[in-house]
Amino acid sequence: MERVDDLMRGGFQLIQDPDRFCFGTDAVLLSDFAKASGREKVLDLCAGSGVVSLLMLARYPSASYTALEIQPELADMARRSAQLNHVEDKVRVIEGDLKEIRSLVDPGSFDVVTVNPPYMAGQGLQNESESVRIARHEVACTLQDVVDAASYALKYHGRLYMVHKPERLAEILTALTLARLEPKLIRLVQPFEGKEPTQVLVMASLGGGKGMRVLPPLITYRAPGVYTDEMLAVYGDDGHVHNK
Repeated sequence: MERVDDLMRGGFQLIQDPDRFCFGTDAVLLSDFAKASGREKVLDLCAGSGVVSLLMLARYPSASYTALEIQPELADMARRSAQLNHVEDKVRVIEGDLKEIRSLVDPGSFDVVTVNPPYMAGQGLQNESESVRIARHEVACTLQDVVDAASYALKYHGRLYMVHKPERLAEILTALTLARLEPKLIRLVQPFEGKEPTQVLVMASLGGGKGMRVLPPLITYRAPGVYTDEMLAVYGDDGHVHNK
C-alpha cells in the first residue's frame, strides 16, 4: 500500500510503496555528495521513486532534473511525487531502460548524472519481489551498462556521482575508465570509526585528466543508534532513518 513520506528537505514529500522498493541511506548519501551549480541539468539513473531528484532540488533549486526509471510503477510514483510537490517544471520523469539511453535523451545533454544502481550481481533471493530484485540486483542492467549510459548522457567534463559497495570498487574504477569517465573523488562510508566501510561514494569526470583524491571517511554513528554530527547534517535536523 502506498504511503507519503516527509523528506524533511524543502517541505518535499515522496510517494512510496513498501511492497515494491523504498529508498535508504545510500540515496540520501548520494544526494548529499552530488553537486549541481547554477542552472545545470541533472540526470538521475535508476531513479526509483525519484527521491534523489527531490533531495537535490531542495539543495540546488536552480538546477533542472530528469529521473529515468525502468519500472513503470516506480516511475509513476516519481511522476506523482513531482506533481504532489508542484515541481513538474523542475523534475521530469522518464519511464525507460537505461540500456536504451540513446533513444531517450540527447547525447551530451547533461552536466551531472547521479546513480544509485543495483549493487549485487545475480538474480537475487526467491522471496524478494520482482521490484526489489530489479532495484538491488543486476537483473535489468549491469554496472557497465550504467556507466556507459552516464558517459553518453554527459557533456564533456560533466560529472557522474555514484554510490555503491566498497567490495566492487576495483570493478567500478575499471568500468568508469572504459567509459572515458576519469575517477576524481572517492569517499568511503563507515558505520563506526575503525570499522570496515559499507558504502563508497565516487565522482568521475567525462574526459577528465588524471588525478584522484580520496576524501576522509564519513562515519555514520558515534555510538549505537546515535548519528555523528556530519551524518545528522546529511539527513537534516531530524536524523530520520530510511531503510533500503
